[in-house]
Amino acid sequence: MLSKIPFNMENISEEDIEKQILRVGLIAELDAINLYEQLAALTKDEKVRAIFLDIAREEKTHVGEFLTLLLMKDEEQEDELEEGKEEVEELLEEEEEE
Repeated sequence: MLSKIPFNMENISEEDIEKQILRVGLIAELDAINLYEQLAALTKDEKVRAIFLDIAREEKTHVGEFLTLLLMKDEEQEDELEEGKEEVEELLEEEEEE
């Protein structure tokens, strides 16, 4: 993503703006995690690797913060997140039984 909002904010309704900007924040943090972990994997310098991985961990905390706020603002998202968790658990249980 690299610091560009991926849609036109003018087209977002007033009631949805908070949810959308929180999702953009999530996208940005996930993008940063991927970037820092990829850079850590590329370096041969252990100190540089450690710093990139530490920063990636901090970005994961930011994901948690944005997700917490999003779930407060969007009940449907909260319900669907729980539904997704249940589906994964069911699939994993089925695999264990086979």
